[in-house]
Amino acid sequence: MDGLDEGELLRRVARGDRRAFDALYRRTAPWLTARLRRRCADEDVVAEVLQETYLAVWRSAGSQARSSTSGSAVGWLWTIAAHRLIDAFRHRARRERIPSVQTFETVAPPAEDEALAGGMDANLERALHALPAELRQVLRSMVLDGLTARETALLLGMPEGTVKTRARRARIALREALS
Repeated sequence: MDGLDEGELLRRVARGDRRAFDALYRRTAPWLTARLRRRCADEDVVAEVLQETYLAVWRSAGSQARSSTSGSAVGWLWTIAAHRLIDAFRHRARRERIPSVQTFETVAPPAEDEALAGGMDANLERALHALPAELRQVLRSMVLDGLTARETALLLGMPEGTVKTRARRARIALREALS
């Protein structure tokens, strides 16, 4: 396999030749790793991108091997790796933007239960129980538990805009039920 160029190795990989894949990996991985390290200092990200790159090579070598206008095999490898690195940076940025919500062990009954047990007005109690479950859940988190819309969104696993819409719908429904 040492006498074959990267293009021929890629064509053999496209036919499912594992030895050709190993040879292609041994030949190109050090170079590709060095290029990735110049763009990313995080070794874990580089290793993950390298793994995803060669997995993509194994899966889609046939499309590159059949294409006569796609350029060199090494250029194709670098294009895959560069796209995977950009995806990793985007994923990291999304993860860092989402604030973590601390969870605490429950040591007291939920605020809703306390409010209901504390002699809540019968009309308000009926109006709360008449709300659809998804509206009641948002209202409980925001009003009784005192969470912000963002914290409620993270807690319930839904977009912040959906939380705001449901909170508004719940308040309108309560206002109508109580008037």
